[in-house]
Amino acid sequence: MQAVAAVPARSVDADTLARWGRHCLAAVGVPAADAATVADALVQTSLWGIDSHGVARLGHYLARIRAGSIAALPRIQIRRTGPCTAEMDGGHGLGILVCTAATDEAVAMAGASGVGVVGIGESSHCGAIGLYTRRAAAHGLVGFAFTHADSIVAPFGGTQKWLGTNPISIAFPNPDGPAICLDMATSSIPWNRVMNARREGWTLPDGVAVDAGGAATRDAQSAAALLPLGGSDYGHKGYALALMIELLCGPLNAMPFADRIAPMFGDLHAQRHLGSLVMALDPMRFAGGPGLADSVRELIAAMRRQPGEVQYPGEPEVRRAAERARNGIPIEDGLWAEFAEWSQRLGVPLPEVR
Repeated sequence: MQAVAAVPARSVDADTLARWGRHCLAAVGVPAADAATVADALVQTSLWGIDSHGVARLGHYLARIRAGSIAALPRIQIRRTGPCTAEMDGGHGLGILVCTAATDEAVAMAGASGVGVVGIGESSHCGAIGLYTRRAAAHGLVGFAFTHADSIVAPFGGTQKWLGTNPISIAFPNPDGPAICLDMATSSIPWNRVMNARREGWTLPDGVAVDAGGAATRDAQSAAALLPLGGSDYGHKGYALALMIELLCGPLNAMPFADRIAPMFGDLHAQRHLGSLVMALDPMRFAGGPGLADSVRELIAAMRRQPGEVQYPGEPEVRRAAERARNGIPIEDGLWAEFAEWSQRLGVPLPEVR
């Protein structure tokens, strides 16, 4: 289990935090509309409680923009390669901006042809990929998204990092509320959780990481690689998923794979050349489409009749978002210090604390 951390000394309202993020991004040259897309996505991710991919990542994006590896004004290009397919060159822009545009293209193709698939290249870290599948689900479509990352996960049977955390997301529209959404890394935990633990002085859970010698460790500072989902006994499952996602995002989009990808937390001047794949599927093109809304209602009702407290995928995030909307988003001491540093650098006042 993760060591219990002290209750954060402060919390910030979501709207206040989003405004601060927009101002910071604008200060490094990001256009207002793009800054709003990125800042709002990061804050939404923090509302869901996915702190590994929320506002904690803003400072990294700002640093890469200033270093030149992320373009504040990317030249994003989309080329249709068929009625249902397209390829996108993200122009080394902010990954959230790139993948949002790709999702909208997939949604448009799905509306016309029943399915839309967009392969993305020359992108950067795109945050929580559940952002994009939920976006498709909001249009009544089934959303799929995959992305890859630089080497930080040991392959099953290995002891050294090689694959990325390579997440997968699938979202189904829910007629009575937020989408049913799977959003998970194929590693034991996201690497950004290790970075957060290093910043805040937390320990890691058991069975998720190894040190440089391949020995299990709970020390975030000593962690050199994550284990694939399933750990030392069943990690062949997470490893196989990660390898398939690597092929979908890297080679399929003419991007590098595995240890050929520039590290996220390495040279900030080096472009990442990341790939992703997003897909939107119109359920009305299938036999169950007309009755899908009723089927989803019945499935959720049947789930709730199960013993215990069963939740559908994505429901814990929905509940956490409601709680954080009431009480504010908690900001730990180390992250607040980063905020203060960026506010001073950019001349942007710190967000007001509740």
